[in-house]
Amino acid sequence: MAAVEIHLQGLFATPVAAIMLPDAQERNAALSEAILRRRETHPGIDASNNGGWHSTRDFADWSGPPGRDLIARARSAVTQLTRDRAGKVVRPKWIVEAWANVNPPDSSNACHYHPGSFWSACYYVDDGGCLDHPEFGGEFEMMDPRGPAPMMHAPMLKFAGEDGGSAGSAHTIRPRPGLLFVFPSFLLHSVRPYRGDALRISVAINFGVHPVDTFEET
Repeated sequence: MAAVEIHLQGLFATPVAAIMLPDAQERNAALSEAILRRRETHPGIDASNNGGWHSTRDFADWSGPPGRDLIARARSAVTQLTRDRAGKVVRPKWIVEAWANVNPPDSSNACHYHPGSFWSACYYVDDGGCLDHPEFGGEFEMMDPRGPAPMMHAPMLKFAGEDGGSAGSAHTIRPRPGLLFVFPSFLLHSVRPYRGDALRISVAINFGVHPVDTFEET
């Protein structure tokens, strides 16, 4: 049978953006000092963390100028990545919450998502050696929002196309100091166990909007 021309289009792509922020060494030194000082005086909360320390969600109030600058940079990034339903550039009036995570050896974060937010972001203050030592683990893991169905029905097959092999699987990001990455808040994600011998320090940020008072005046 003669081959027919097939026009393949990838649908339902999930945007994930990676940004290496400048001046990371100076910023991370200041953030690390502020986060570890906060950990000494505040017990933190239990959320997705399995072990480790998860601060309260008022990071902007106690992290000082470096923390507020980080949030401003993340806010600028998510604004650039957002459009209205007609595809026009908009400036959402973001509702922001942020917190710090400190993962010592053998800690991790359970699989979860961030209800009530549109974008979420993660910034690495200290990778705990994960970049240079893959055996340390500690990767940020994102699950395919399409679910596991393709792998469950026929694990020996994949879809044709550039991203066909990702269906039903997960994607990991290895920590790297100065890396800010942004992802939709509906993505299920987790942090794999950290097996290093130092501290893996990160900052998480959520961006939500009010359902009525959504946009800034221009």
